[in-house]
Amino acid sequence: MIKIGFNTLAWTAVVSDEQFPLLDRLKKIGYDGVECFVGASDNKAYKRFGDHARALGLETTAVSVVGKDENPVDPSPAVRQRGLDRIKWGIDRVHDMGAALFCGPLHSAHAFFPRHAPQDQEYGWAAEVLHSAGDHARDAGVTIVLEALNRFECYLCNTMAQLKRLVDETAHPHVRAMYDTHHANIEEKKIRDAIQTIAPVLVHVHISENDRGTPGDGHVPWSDNFSALAEIGYDGWMTIEAFSRNDPDFANAINVWREYNPPWDIATNGLAFIKAQCKEHGLPTR
Repeated sequence: MIKIGFNTLAWTAVVSDEQFPLLDRLKKIGYDGVECFVGASDNKAYKRFGDHARALGLETTAVSVVGKDENPVDPSPAVRQRGLDRIKWGIDRVHDMGAALFCGPLHSAHAFFPRHAPQDQEYGWAAEVLHSAGDHARDAGVTIVLEALNRFECYLCNTMAQLKRLVDETAHPHVRAMYDTHHANIEEKKIRDAIQTIAPVLVHVHISENDRGTPGDGHVPWSDNFSALAEIGYDGWMTIEAFSRNDPDFANAINVWREYNPPWDIATNGLAFIKAQCKEHGLPTR
């Protein structure tokens, strides 16, 4: 059964009580869940966020990134340890929320490029860090869900083949993979092949248009995506990840320089689009 979520990064990267009205309206629109960014240092805010969502009948998931000074593939063991510590901290915040999935490119530093192609040793370092993080996630009842990003945001994992390799090398049942339609639109040769490659470890999907606006308004090959997901029997989350300049610090950090669509238009029209695509391709929704 497909569950449909919406990522609150369309408004802000900061988890706080100020997000509660967003959750209220997303529930009213008809969403099954909400996703937030784990980054703000107010540890107690995550529990309040999760409690409010649960009271509304919404489930939660979370995303995050790691930075250059906590890079799991840095040559320095001390930096890799900081990366592990940061991922563990994020797992604890996800546990506080009552969520089960902690997603994102946690394998390597976001938007950091060492001027070489990914190396076997780097996959080994990432796998070592993530296996240790997987033990912590298991104890917290959380699954780490790794994401491949496009070449302008990451170099270690751009494709589902690279991501599958890393998940396999990590060899931990609490370290799985996600698929993002925006990144795949840039990096994959064939959508169906990419989804079939990642299928054995796929537990989460981001629905995101080529311009990060409203799904269905751009040129992502949506029929290919939904039909391929139906073919593998996918039955997890489809969560819209769209961006705006509502949070300037976050927007500047991810190179969002203009508005794509108003966030509430994305939420309303995106939900209808996903439901229509699921119906067309035989994917049952709640």
